[in-house]
Amino acid sequence: METSEHLIALEHLALIWGAVFVAAVLAKKTRLTPVLFFLFLGFLMVNLGWLPTEPHPFIRAFAELGIIVIMFALGFEESTANFLDSAKRSWGIALFGALAPFLWAFGVAEYFWDDTRVALMVGLAMTATAVSLTMVSLRSEGLQGSPAATRIMTSAVLDDIGALALVAIIVPLAAGENLGGIGQIGWIIAKVVLFFVVVWFVAAWVLPHKPTGLVKRIPLLNRFGARHLLAFGEGEYATLTVLILALAAGLLSHFMGFHPAVGAYMAGLILREEYFERNAETDSFADTLRILNSAAFSWIGPVFFVQLGTQLLLDWDVVRSVIPQTLTLLLGLLVVQTTSAGLAARYTSGLDGPHSLLVGLGMLGRAELAFVVMDIAYVQHEILTTEAFYTLMLTALGLNIAVPVSISMWKRRFGTSRES
Repeated sequence: METSEHLIALEHLALIWGAVFVAAVLAKKTRLTPVLFFLFLGFLMVNLGWLPTEPHPFIRAFAELGIIVIMFALGFEESTANFLDSAKRSWGIALFGALAPFLWAFGVAEYFWDDTRVALMVGLAMTATAVSLTMVSLRSEGLQGSPAATRIMTSAVLDDIGALALVAIIVPLAAGENLGGIGQIGWIIAKVVLFFVVVWFVAAWVLPHKPTGLVKRIPLLNRFGARHLLAFGEGEYATLTVLILALAAGLLSHFMGFHPAVGAYMAGLILREEYFERNAETDSFADTLRILNSAAFSWIGPVFFVQLGTQLLLDWDVVRSVIPQTLTLLLGLLVVQTTSAGLAARYTSGLDGPHSLLVGLGMLGRAELAFVVMDIAYVQHEILTTEAFYTLMLTALGLNIAVPVSISMWKRRFGTSRES
C-alpha cells in the first residue's frame, strides 16, 4: 500500500512536469510569463480531477523546495555591485512605486471585506513587481538596455526586499487571533532586525576572500572565505555549496519565525560573482547560474506554481461575486502603479517623460513574490478568504497581461529613438 501511494505521487509529479512543458510552449507563443500558464494548468487539472484537491506530502514538500530555489535564484541573479550602485537613483521609484499600490490594495480590501488582516495581506501581495516578466517583455522589444530597464530592475529588487521584510513582520502578527500587544510586535521586529544583521555580517565579514574587522581574529574564518569553498574540486561542487547556503539561510529564517523564502532570497543576493572560480577552462559562476535557473524556472520551481493553481477550485458563484472587487482593484492598480512609479522616475531618478512612463508600465507585473505571499496567507495560514484569494489571482492575471501589451504600445508610440 505504501509503495502504491508513492507511485501515485510520482504520477502526479509526471502530470505536473508535463503541464510545465506545455506552459513553456504557450508562454513562448504568447510572450507572457510562464507563471500564468503554470497557475492555469494547475487550476485546469484539479478541476478535471487529474490532480487531487489535497496534495500528496511529497508534492507539497517538492513545491516548498521549489519556492526556496526560485527565491534564491532571483537573488543570485542580481549583481550586488550593480544593485548598490543604482539603488541611490532608484529609491524614489521603489518607495512610491510600492507605497501607492499597497495603500490602494489595502483600502480596497478593507472596504470590501472589513478585515485588517486580509487587507494587509492583499496590500503586500500587490506590492512586489515581477522582474522576470518585465525584463522578458523589454527584451522582446529590444529595450533591455534602456535607462528605464535599469531603474525597473533595481526598484523591483528594493521592493522585493522591502516586501519580504514586511512579510516577516506582518504574517506572524496576522496569523494570530489578534495583532498582539506592543511587546509582541517589538519582539517580531527585533527578530527581523537580528536576521538582517546576521545576513549583513555574513556578507561583509565571513564571505569575502580577505577577512576584515573582528573576523581577522577568529580561527578558520580569518583564513578561508567563500572563494575557497566555491573553488573546491575546481568549482565542481559550487552549485551544491550555494544550495547548502540557500537552505541554511532558509532554515534560519524559518527558525526565527519567517518564511524560508526570505532567507533564500537574501542568501542569493549576498553571493558575489567574484567568489567563483573563473579561468580559461572553468567558469563555475556561469555553470552554477545555468543550473540554478534550470532548476528554479524549468523543473523544480514551477511545481510550486502549478500546485498553487490547484487551490482554485472552479466555483462560478465565487467568480461572479468577486467581479466588483477585481475590477476595482485591477483598474485602480493600473492607474496608481503607472502614475506613482512614473512620476517618481521623472522627479527622483532624472528620466525623461517617455522613459518615466516606461518605468511605470514596467512596474505593473505581479509574479513570483506576489504568489508566495498568496500561498503563505491563503494556503499556509488561512488568513485570506476564498473571495480575497480569487480576487488577487484574477487581478494578478490582468496586470501581467497588461505588461507586454503596454510595453509594445510604448515601443510603437515612441520608436527606437528613445532606446538609448
